[in-house]
Amino acid sequence: MSKIGKINISIPDKVKVLLSGSDINIEGPFGKQSIKINLDVFDLKINEGKDISIKPKKLDDTTKRLWGMNRSLINNAIIGSSVGFEKILELSGVGYRAALKGNKLNLQLGFSHDINFDIPNDIKILVEKQTTIKITGMNKQKVGMIASQIKSFRPPEPYKGKGIREKGQYVLKKEGKKK
Repeated sequence: MSKIGKINISIPDKVKVLLSGSDINIEGPFGKQSIKINLDVFDLKINEGKDISIKPKKLDDTTKRLWGMNRSLINNAIIGSSVGFEKILELSGVGYRAALKGNKLNLQLGFSHDINFDIPNDIKILVEKQTTIKITGMNKQKVGMIASQIKSFRPPEPYKGKGIREKGQYVLKKEGKKK
């Protein structure tokens, strides 16, 4: 049995969920998403527009693995279309700063050149301070992927802690060389 899969997904008031064929269409204030579910393997029930339950038709090893994952995908789509997802990145280091230039994120990270990052259409990036970047969107996977791409330009190094990190991320610092 899947611990996550057993839990029903509650639907907020401002979100509409429709089942058409094997697609689940989710519409909310942040936008629309659709997810494909294999209805040969799973039973999907929408109870009066208040909650969704997903159950496998027969229990075996492969359906147990997919049960929790499909439930999480539907839940993330509902949360994304109603509230959205956000990640906050912090730049730490002397002279490290970020700025928005049109549809590009300009990063100065101590290299001899600036890094210009193209922002996708469905992701919003705000630079609150010069050292704080806020990434928001309705797709959890895309928000995380964009955050990890930006972090990969200058990952936090272990000696001084300089680099790009998520808010609240702990960087284990090493002791430097001794004489």
